[in-house]
Amino acid sequence: MPRLKSRIAVLLFLFLLTSGFGTTFASPTSVRPDSANGESSVDAPKQAVPSNSVSGGEHGLSQSAVEVTRVFGFPITNSMIVSWAVALIVIVFAQLATRNLKSVPSGKQNFIEWLVGGLYRFLESIIGPQLTKRTFWFFASIFIFILSANWFGLIPGVGSIGWGHQSSVGFKIDEPLLRGANADVNLTLAMALVFFACWIVWALQEVGLVGMLKELFGPKGETSGVLKPLMIVVFFAAGLLEVVSILFRPISLTFRLYGNIFAGENLLEAMAKIGPLVGWLISIPFYFLELLMGLVQAMVFMLLTAVFTMLMCQHEETPTIAHG
Repeated sequence: MPRLKSRIAVLLFLFLLTSGFGTTFASPTSVRPDSANGESSVDAPKQAVPSNSVSGGEHGLSQSAVEVTRVFGFPITNSMIVSWAVALIVIVFAQLATRNLKSVPSGKQNFIEWLVGGLYRFLESIIGPQLTKRTFWFFASIFIFILSANWFGLIPGVGSIGWGHQSSVGFKIDEPLLRGANADVNLTLAMALVFFACWIVWALQEVGLVGMLKELFGPKGETSGVLKPLMIVVFFAAGLLEVVSILFRPISLTFRLYGNIFAGENLLEAMAKIGPLVGWLISIPFYFLELLMGLVQAMVFMLLTAVFTMLMCQHEETPTIAHG
């Protein structure tokens, strides 16, 4: 258990660290021209120009996170604050639930054993006991973190408190103080890249470099005669396509999670803008829909990464001949 908890803590640290490296990629610049001297200056978030002054109309949430402050020159965005808060909550809850383990669990220990045990049996039925034992720490952590981040982003106040301006439909938030963690493409990209690195390590540990090349480019099945060299060429070409597919997996994982969570936040905002009196009532069924979507997206990310790992790390079984 201590070894598992240390792996989970290191994994969450990697997610949060790498998500900050791409801030300049997906964050709006906070350097704006100064009208007095023509030089650029860094404005505080509350001095931002309203978003509808540029486009001439109201629009949905920004596609990028907002830089809240800088620490030693390192940009801190509103989505990074949420991801840190979620990671801290998960780590503290796990520590409290496993501090005094009892043979007959109850309360927090009963919940965490039910969750971890259920995930372990579920993954074992899909990728097998050997691979589950090696990779469970990652897949369980990724599921719990994504689910917690998705649901945390639905807490009232996340995305609805911040700096903005008055509009025809009420107060419009231009730069929220908090933003859903997975609605920032930097975090989803960081998780996908960490998985890709783990996938390479697991594949090398399970089948080795020769096994990986054989799985990618080696001919499958039994062929002989003229068909054998033809099948070698065919499977080599198929292996090249598989390599391209593998390289694109982090991109597909990144934008699948980011797109669904970002679209959900825009959906809730659009429903709330229908009217000041009925907007909150219309948003209720969509709010529960987003709760379900948060669970589904966490499950999809975990299952896809698990299946990708299984496809490369599966061992060839030697057929047995029964003698009767």
